[in-house]
Order: sequence, then structure tokens, then C-alpha cells
Amino acid sequence: MTRILMQKAAPATYKALIALDTAVRDGIDPALAELIRIRASQLNGCAYCLQRHTADARAAGESEERLTLLSVWHDAPNYFTEAERAVLALTEAVTTLPPGGIPDEIYDRVADHFDEYRTGQLIGLIFTINAWNRIGVATGLVPESAGQLTNR
Repeated sequence: MTRILMQKAAPATYKALIALDTAVRDGIDPALAELIRIRASQLNGCAYCLQRHTADARAAGESEERLTLLSVWHDAPNYFTEAERAVLALTEAVTTLPPGGIPDEIYDRVADHFDEYRTGQLIGLIFTINAWNRIGVATGLVPESAGQLTNR
């Protein structure tokens, strides 16, 4: 079955998501944003987004060690700051939506490091990458060399 490319099939929706993606970046460290995008993409199984954001993180100077350990960040406390660990916990909770919602402990950890504006931006960044992941998985996007778009 041939699947769609969202930018061609639903251009207004695609443009709106791009605008949202741009808006949620304000005030967020680009390296932290890539860690969020990579972790959510790992959890959602979006190969295209994982390849794209891992490449973006490398281009921004992220180390191979940290990228390798990101999926097991819980077990690598010396590689991620407490603020990063708080955001990664929030990323996992927003992505998987545990029964009962986001635990206060996770929210409070983030609030210890970020003001209300940045906390809102982080939540927006997390739900935006989740939307991109769902588009990628639903439309069968797979990575090719040099980050080209293709469907399964």
C-alpha cells in the first residue's frame, strides 16, 4: 500500500504543525530540544524522526556517548544533568501517558529547573515531537541516506 506524504496530502495541517514546532522552541536550549525529540522518537518507534534528530544533535555538537546512552539515561546519571534528567522523565511521561497522568514528582523536578514559561514550552515541544512521530509512523516514513523522505 502506498502511503501519503503529509506535506502534499494535507499541506495546511503540515504547515500548522511546522508553525507550532517553531513556536515551542522559543527559550529552549537547542541541544536539550534534540534530546527530547530523540527520546520521544525512541519510545514511539519513529525511525525517520530518530535518524533526523540524532543527526541534528550530532551537528549541534552532542557526543556519541550521550546519544548512545540516551535510551538508558536512567542508568547513566553521570552523563546527563539533573535538569536534563528531569526533562527526560517528563518526556517519557508525556509520551507514554501513565495511568493517572503525569506524577507530581516528575512535574516538580522540571519546575525546580525551569520557570513556568519554559516548562510550558517543554511540554509543547514534547507533544509536538509526539505528533511528528505519529505522522511518521502512520505514513510509513523511513530514513534514507542524507535524510531523504520515503515511505515504506
